Amino acid sequence: MPELTLLDTVPEAFFTLSGPQELGRVLPGPTLIHQQGQRDDTLFVSTLLHGNEDSGFYALQQLLRDYQQHLLPRNLSLFFGNIEAAQTGMRRLSHQPDYNRIWPGHGLKDSPETRMAAQVMAELDARNLFASIDIHNNTGDNPFYSCISQHDTATLQLAALFAPITLMYGAVKGVQSIAMARHCPAMTIECGKPGVSDDVGRVVHFLKQLLELPDWTGSQPGRPLDIYRTVVRVNVPDQVSLSFSNPTADLLFPPGLERMNFRPQPAGTVFAHLRPGSKANLLAFDDAGNELGNRYFLHTPDKLVLSQAMIPAMLTHDETVIRQDCLCYLLERIPVSATAG
Repeated sequence: MPELTLLDTVPEAFFTLSGPQELGRVLPGPTLIHQQGQRDDTLFVSTLLHGNEDSGFYALQQLLRDYQQHLLPRNLSLFFGNIEAAQTGMRRLSHQPDYNRIWPGHGLKDSPETRMAAQVMAELDARNLFASIDIHNNTGDNPFYSCISQHDTATLQLAALFAPITLMYGAVKGVQSIAMARHCPAMTIECGKPGVSDDVGRVVHFLKQLLELPDWTGSQPGRPLDIYRTVVRVNVPDQVSLSFSNPTADLLFPPGLERMNFRPQPAGTVFAHLRPGSKANLLAFDDAGNELGNRYFLHTPDKLVLSQAMIPAMLTHDETVIRQDCLCYLLERIPVSATAG
């Protein structure tokens, strides 16, 4: 059962760990650590909500090592999430919910995980929050980008500090950054694939900027932003077999599928080859939960193709992640002027 551990300092042994798979030696489970800084407002950073996404672990290890001999510029609260899954390099274990779907507004049945997330929120409610960052990786080939649910000036500046691409979330239930956005500028950051050391350095630099930034007063985005919104979330039906190599699967995805990420694709783009005689389709859910697969995907005799021009994102070749999460999202670009206000 996940019980929240509360600490006021990072254990010294944390700095000797070779990776998140060893974190269970230092932290017994989900852990919230409050660290004192010079400013009395608090930057909140969460990582390992998905146990196989390691950039946050390495970035925080490096960041805190850099400040071992110095007081942090502002208070820093850290949450290490699914440590049990991290020990096995899995997104989540089969008996667990997704740790990025358990936050207030989740709509799930009461569980140890939802109670644990609510306890984290209660702890943070007592603090003067400056910003909230939830660190993730993509399994597919994607650029650095952020995900936000608010379009106020401070949140847009937050996004611009990280990367030139940001994604406006829809009404996804139980997501940490959506829950946190009710309290402070908040976003999820997607930091490329796990295990890329150069990417970790970019995350450390970003977090240092946030620790040192005076405030959001009068802030404007520091660089142009390409802003997208999710139109539908694409899933493979449970009963439909899929593969990237086996031609007998109901859906045989092309090997270059990930190269479509954040690149506009015209109508007629092949998403999958169909097994002869297969009527398999992809499901596409909008924010209201309506299934619109037939609106976005068209059957030809041997292929499943886009029925209209769209921008895919988060396409992955990882079949486990496709089953546990989704195949991708379809996006549309929105003008910056549409986010004003």
